[in-house]
Amino acid sequence: MWSRLNYVRRSKEILQKEKDRSEELLLNILPKEIADELKEKGRVDAQNINSVAILFSDFKSFTQTAEKMSPQHLVEEINVCFKAFDLITEKYKIEKIKTIGDAYMAAGNLPNSDQHSTQNTVLAAMEMQEFIAKRKAENDTNGTPAFEMRIGIHSGPVVAGVVGVKKFQYDVWGDTVNTASRIESNGQPGKVNVSETVFNLLKDNDSFSFDYRGKINAKGKGDIKMYFVERKPV
Repeated sequence: MWSRLNYVRRSKEILQKEKDRSEELLLNILPKEIADELKEKGRVDAQNINSVAILFSDFKSFTQTAEKMSPQHLVEEINVCFKAFDLITEKYKIEKIKTIGDAYMAAGNLPNSDQHSTQNTVLAAMEMQEFIAKRKAENDTNGTPAFEMRIGIHSGPVVAGVVGVKKFQYDVWGDTVNTASRIESNGQPGKVNVSETVFNLLKDNDSFSFDYRGKINAKGKGDIKMYFVERKPV
């Protein structure tokens, strides 16, 4: 009887460990609220969300810089940067959406509303640029290739949901995403470039100062008012 009870206890412990491991893996792919919905219903309903701050980053002259690295060094360098970005997005409670090659995409105010999400998205972008600047200084000292990075942020409505069966992912769609990508591609290395929408949301925030760049022609979008944003000196 004792052996039987001991066997049952150990079996329950093993099952619980496997359940916890599966839970951890699922939460590494999906926001908790979305993971809970998927477990409960076996699917996730698409959401219309009125105001989401979309962040895009990518490395300037990535191909040319990558050609100076071995494949292993290239992957290691990207991994160092993206691991740092993951920690920064977690710190500011914004949601990492995905990486595409050398591009990193994240979103504030998703999946749940947060009045500080746009501010936190901008702060995260600034900290990402600070990390890249520090990393470049270290690599320059060591005589190894280093990346410089552009970041762009735009805020607006999106549709969010889970797509796929194998290697499924939580993703967002809409014109806001396309515009955020154009804001990023028209930025400058080391700067955080934002749209007029983001400016209007944060212009009264004492933490930031804005430098109006004028109307800039963005591919497929026409002229867009853009601003560089920085922290106000303390």
